Amino acid sequence: SVPVQEPFPLSHGTTTLGFIFQGGVIAAADTRASAGGLVACPAVHKITPIHSHLVVTSSGSGADCMLWERILIREIRLYELRHKRRLSIRASAKLLSCMLHPFKGTDVCVALTLGPRVIYVCSDGARLQGDIISVGSGSPYAYGVLDGGLSWSLSKEEAISLAREAVFRATHRDAYSGNNVDLFHIDAASFPLPLLIMSHYAFWMPHAARLYIRRCV
Repeated sequence: SVPVQEPFPLSHGTTTLGFIFQGGVIAAADTRASAGGLVACPAVHKITPIHSHLVVTSSGSGADCMLWERILIREIRLYELRHKRRLSIRASAKLLSCMLHPFKGTDVCVALTLGPRVIYVCSDGARLQGDIISVGSGSPYAYGVLDGGLSWSLSKEEAISLAREAVFRATHRDAYSGNNVDLFHIDAASFPLPLLIMSHYAFWMPHAARLYIRRCV
C-alpha cells in the first residue's frame, strides 16, 4: 500500500509498558500529552478500561487512540450480545490487528497486554508476543530498568515499584514523557481473564510522582 502523506509532521511521545510476573500483570504509563515542544495536557489517562477484565494503554495520536478504543469497545460488546460469551484475548488482539491493517502506513500504534501474555499490535496489523513490552519514545529507557530488575518471582509490591521506577527513569531522559504514573494490576486470580494495552509517544516527571493502583475485578 502507498504511505499516506501527512499534511504536517506529527510530534508526540510517551512511555507505556506492561509485563507479567508470578502475581499477575502490571501495566503502567505516564500521563503527559505533548504537541511538539508544547505540553498539551499533564494529566491524560493513557490506560483505559475496555470492560471489567480488559484495559487498553494508548500511545500515538490522541484522537486516533480514542477512536480505536471506542471501536474496540463497540465490537467486543457486539460480540458478547451476539454470542452470549466474551471475546477471548487472542481474538481481541486479532480483531484489532485486522481493523488496523487497512490503515498501514499511518501514525496509529497499539499495544496489548493480555492475561498471561503480552501482545503488541502495530498500526500495520503486525502482532508480536512476549513477556514484557514497552512502547513509546521513552521505551528504550524503560527497557533498561525492566531488563535489570524484572523476574518471575517478584512480589506485587516489588513489581509495582519496578513499573513505577521504569516509567520515572524514562521520563527523566525522554523529552516527551512526564508528569504522573498511571498503573494497573491484574492479580493471578484474574489471569484467565484479559488485560489490554494501546500505545505511542508524550517530558519530565517530578520525583514525587503520583501513583494509581487499580485492580481489575
